[in-house]
Amino acid sequence: MSTQLDTESSAPTNDRALALYRLMSKVRQGDKRVRKALSSGEAAMSYWPVDGQEAMSAGAMLALSDDDQLVTTYRGLGDVLAKGIDLRGYFAEILGRRDGLSRGKAGAMGIYDPEHGVAWTTGIVGAGPLIANGIALAAARRGTGQVVLVSFGDGATSIGYVHEAMNMASVWGLPVIFFCQNNSWAEGTAFNRYTRSDRLSDRARGYGIPGVTVDGADPHAVFDAVAEAVERARSGDGPSFVEAVAYRLQGHYFGDAMGYADQEELAAKRANPPFARFRQRLIDDGTATAAELDQIDAQITAELDAAFSAAVASTPPDVDDLTREVFADNGSELSADGAVRAELPAGDTEELGLVQAINRTLDRAMAADESIVLLGEDIGDPSGGGMFKITAGLSAKYGEGRVLDTPIAESSIVGAALGASLAGLRPVAELMFMDFLGVAMDQIANHAAKVRYMSGGRHGAPLVIRTMVGMGAGPQHSQAVEAWAMHTPGLKVVWPSTAADAVGLLNACLADDDPCLFIESMKLYYGGGKGSVPVADYVIPLGQADVKRAGSDVTVVSYGAMVHAALEAAKEVEADGIAVEVIDLRTLVPLDLATVLDSVRKTTRLVVAHESVGFCGPGAELAAAVGTELFGILSAPIQRVAGTYTPVPRAASLEAACRPGATQLVEAIRRVV
Repeated sequence: MSTQLDTESSAPTNDRALALYRLMSKVRQGDKRVRKALSSGEAAMSYWPVDGQEAMSAGAMLALSDDDQLVTTYRGLGDVLAKGIDLRGYFAEILGRRDGLSRGKAGAMGIYDPEHGVAWTTGIVGAGPLIANGIALAAARRGTGQVVLVSFGDGATSIGYVHEAMNMASVWGLPVIFFCQNNSWAEGTAFNRYTRSDRLSDRARGYGIPGVTVDGADPHAVFDAVAEAVERARSGDGPSFVEAVAYRLQGHYFGDAMGYADQEELAAKRANPPFARFRQRLIDDGTATAAELDQIDAQITAELDAAFSAAVASTPPDVDDLTREVFADNGSELSADGAVRAELPAGDTEELGLVQAINRTLDRAMAADESIVLLGEDIGDPSGGGMFKITAGLSAKYGEGRVLDTPIAESSIVGAALGASLAGLRPVAELMFMDFLGVAMDQIANHAAKVRYMSGGRHGAPLVIRTMVGMGAGPQHSQAVEAWAMHTPGLKVVWPSTAADAVGLLNACLADDDPCLFIESMKLYYGGGKGSVPVADYVIPLGQADVKRAGSDVTVVSYGAMVHAALEAAKEVEADGIAVEVIDLRTLVPLDLATVLDSVRKTTRLVVAHESVGFCGPGAELAAAVGTELFGILSAPIQRVAGTYTPVPRAASLEAACRPGATQLVEAIRRVV
């Protein structure tokens, strides 16, 4: 399915030729202006030149409509200038100035200008296609007619993300164009030193996608190829892969002397650059005179210089901006004081297990809000509603357009959910086991968690990632890594211990404008989390711990399945006259430290318990915070009860020794009394 386009196949008009020239000139002059500022000391920043790639950006962006969306990379100056980005805001952003699009918080690696069709930029090589799929999914679901072009370098094709994304886009027939700007270098490694492929577009065949390779120095050839892909995508025929081949004339980064290149070849390429060739072509075929082209260049140069000078003159952001926009409403890792405590609604209740409670909550939410979509492996009814049947019945009720079975590709699942959230949907992505966060952590930590901050507060990533901590499944399907998630600014972390709490907390996550990691315990699927759940719907605000048992002698703080161990231990030591107060954190980020401190002020003793590894675990943070705040009133050293510093073993006897329970809690309680 890969072909080489005939660059003479279309008959370009003078108007199109001049439009392409204007865009190429804009890219060329913009690149020169930035490099001039860096050379002269006018500016200091990281920059990745696009000299030699002007025709690629010009041809591709002209083939898009204003409403079509672009996802690009840190080497994206050409793409965003050709797409029509706000110049002053763009230059100020890459310079780290207050007048930048994101007030200097993102820089060149996080350009976001949705008003001009720049949907997202990423500094992680190859990650953009995953996000582009989600934006395209939202466009297709909403019937906007938009096409998403995702631009990436040839080096990115060595990364699995690109292949995952191409497969998913093909399976779902998404309106995506995978636009590979093959500039002959993967940073400093030549094309023939990292692949045996003659044409990268050949890889599209394996995913059932049309692939084409064109001369990336000819803007007409690029335009024709992308225009054909746009038409195909807009008509509902799915994605395409376009490879544009040229030669990068500058180093990977500003200051890179390209000592790795053949110097004779490099000199020859620089002596005959694409922009100069296209300019001469227009003069030779009578499209324009040299004077007319000079006038276009002068006008563009003046516009760029004015915008860049204004950006340089802009002041740096205020230091107070540092901690703003990590979360919506400028929230922090700690919950706000003084919030009204949530109470479960009165009235009729029903006995539900954790599985049934989550299923009921998703069902009601999907009925009330059409923007909620579910993504995950085997979650549809043909597959039985997932391994644990949590989504059973939902695809039959709401259709496979809202309950999407995905390939086994966790990065693609989260990336698509993120892109869909950027485009207005509220996705719920399921990762079958918490261990698989490691597979998708780039999309979680480097992208979803940073959207609000990198967009300067203009957009969040309202998505929920549901996952489960297993048991009896060995080292790669049983671990809890909530501490890892808590250490990621911008990500909210929730772990209910009962079916009733799960309903209210999941409803809160579904309505939240920030990404939420919703953790479930396999132990609680099978009876431990079952209980009375109000029939009426309700929300438990994030950041509100719950006192599951009142006491005056010792405070035990936990979450998830360990809450039940704490209640069992409290009952056991009650016979010894020890009154234990059990606090269920419910939400780890934002953390309700105030409730913990209030309890410890009363009891003067604290035990912190969790299943995950004790070393550098959440209990360490709680112990440090309480010890700092209440050092003078503690009656005994704080005790931590946690998992051993080992993987979770498969053998039941070893797993029992690895994970703490009521016995270890009883011992800790007695130690502090």
